[in-house]
Amino acid sequence: MNDTPGWTSPGSAPSDDQDGSGVPRPAAPADANGSASQWSKDQPPAGQWSPPTGQTPPPGPGRNWGPPPSHANWGKPPAAKPGVIPLRPLGMGEILDGAAKTLRAYWRTVLTITVTVAVISQIADILAQRYLVPAPPKLSPDATPAEELQQSLDSFQSSLIGLAPSLLVTLMASTVSAALLTVVISRAVIGRPVSLGSAWQEARPRLLQLIGLTLLLAALGAAVVSVGLLPGLLIGGAPGVALAVLGGLGSVAAAVWLMIRFGLASPALMLERQGVIRSLKRSAKLVQGSWWRIFGIMLLTQLLIFLFVMIIAIPFTIVGIALDGDGFSGLLSGSTTSFGWPFLIVTGIGGVIASAVTYPISAGVTVLLYVDQRIRREALDLDLARAAGLPGYDTTPGDRTVGG
Repeated sequence: MNDTPGWTSPGSAPSDDQDGSGVPRPAAPADANGSASQWSKDQPPAGQWSPPTGQTPPPGPGRNWGPPPSHANWGKPPAAKPGVIPLRPLGMGEILDGAAKTLRAYWRTVLTITVTVAVISQIADILAQRYLVPAPPKLSPDATPAEELQQSLDSFQSSLIGLAPSLLVTLMASTVSAALLTVVISRAVIGRPVSLGSAWQEARPRLLQLIGLTLLLAALGAAVVSVGLLPGLLIGGAPGVALAVLGGLGSVAAAVWLMIRFGLASPALMLERQGVIRSLKRSAKLVQGSWWRIFGIMLLTQLLIFLFVMIIAIPFTIVGIALDGDGFSGLLSGSTTSFGWPFLIVTGIGGVIASAVTYPISAGVTVLLYVDQRIRREALDLDLARAAGLPGYDTTPGDRTVGG
């Protein structure tokens, strides 16, 4: 895909001997001086014009019908919309709506992808929680606050280590899902159907690079946060805690800034077929000058996804606790709770339902933000209109659009 798509005029200007309809104009008759007359020699008789049928001219000496309608009241013609979004710069609501419309219009392909990925992720998570994550420690009643804090930190560290395989599986599955959904959404923009097989065939050559990009961004974020926390952890004590808090807040802010700056690298890699480093540079170029807007849209999207996940998760969690006798009795007694298979399976089903819906929304917003930025900066809407086969747009050989 070219960084700056060429412009092709929707229509050519009429030639000198045509009126724009393709019909040659007759030659105007000459007047007495030999010059071309500005009026036709066949004029209607004076006073023979009549008002439109069913209307009466207003009274008055001039029988004035009033001025013609102003061009300012006509408004602009609506933008072409071959697919899930209009081909023009998009608002935040249109981006979210386009992601939801993609899920509705291509639900067979989209749900096949997301349900498969969600099931794999939930199975890995259930197995990790059951066999790899250690049981929560039992705190002694006479433990000091410092000992309780230390035990909690040790338990948290052990849980992270136990969940590492599950997190890795989830990351890989989510990356594959994002690659396939990017292809589907790029086709939905121009109204073209796409099957799971064709999406896989197109996404497969880019999977390794996309996985490398995902791991690189994750490592970059972790490194930035670690650098911010390290001085405080090395100093220790009350000053170290204060420094760690300040460094942590600053490093998190820096990590968020980097994630937004490189947030469009994934669709750039998939749709422009560029390498990892060039995709990062491409994302930085597209985000430049629009960081706060993109940050706001992504933040709102994640908040909506969080609310939806909570709406789904809370009922399944309650049912899972009720079905798991050991966990329910632990909650009633106030002791350490250890849930068994019934709880894990029920909450896993809720997780599959939530992920099947949130995956395409999240991926859709990212891809449509990428398309929107290219429309605003590079007139990508013209190439998209040509790719969709809209009338009035010339198809130039060699044009490359979203999805190639």
